[in-house]
Amino acid sequence: MGMPYALGAVGARTALALMAPLALAGAALASSRVAHTVGRNLVEHTPTRLGWLVVVAAAFAVTGLYNRVRVPTSTIQILVGSLVGEALAAGSGVQWHTVAVLVAVWVAAPFAACAIGFGGGKLLRRVERVGFALVAVGCVASFAMGGNDVANASGALVGPRVLGAHAAGALCGAGIALGVVVTGRPLLDRVAFEIVEVDRVSATAAQLVQALVVLAAVAFGFFTSMNQALVGAMAGAGSARGRNAVRRRTLAGIVRGWALGPPSAFALAFAVAHVVHWGGGSLAN
Repeated sequence: MGMPYALGAVGARTALALMAPLALAGAALASSRVAHTVGRNLVEHTPTRLGWLVVVAAAFAVTGLYNRVRVPTSTIQILVGSLVGEALAAGSGVQWHTVAVLVAVWVAAPFAACAIGFGGGKLLRRVERVGFALVAVGCVASFAMGGNDVANASGALVGPRVLGAHAAGALCGAGIALGVVVTGRPLLDRVAFEIVEVDRVSATAAQLVQALVVLAAVAFGFFTSMNQALVGAMAGAGSARGRNAVRRRTLAGIVRGWALGPPSAFALAFAVAHVVHWGGGSLAN
């Protein structure tokens, strides 16, 4: 909802009020395949509940640290790095083929979004009254966020069979919705005013492309970075209208986050899991 808010198509309170239930709906209805990928398909032996606690705690710590120093990262990529680190420390095999496919999706998504965004920008270049359309695609992106991002938490419940995929999605989606309402305003402001410079046409094309790229990945049980997809789409849509929509500093930050986030999470989870293992904790089923 950052783009509709930035361009005055919707107010901040309305944006958050729309985003929260739509993210919950996406988590409850569209996240089951992604939750299975995270919970069951990335490592050979599913971590125990203690192992999942290590995974989530390490991912949370790394994400919190980089947020604190304002280095943009992907929580999804961090979670996968943390899970791989825990698995190797526990002596469990990693399904490297699935990890490789995920990495390929992460790399391809911004470029695919850029290419499709360029086409969308060309198609919409003569449309100027797009306020309603901009809010509508923001709603689609909110739904996509729920389906894509909830596996950061729900995978830890699906893996050890604490809850089924749909129940875990609904529960963790409620957490996303609460987070949107309680803490979403500062991030809404940041996305709206600090990342890109856009007009309504470019924003509409880019936000729609972002949502479609992410939903396509989710449909196949994969997940990718919402922010990277959006920036790729913005670059394409802006170029179609003869504008450089994305700030170089933003691009540099994304590359830095890509380079630092997953390895940091891997190292921390690997170290913590070793300590827990030496202490007699069971980490793998």
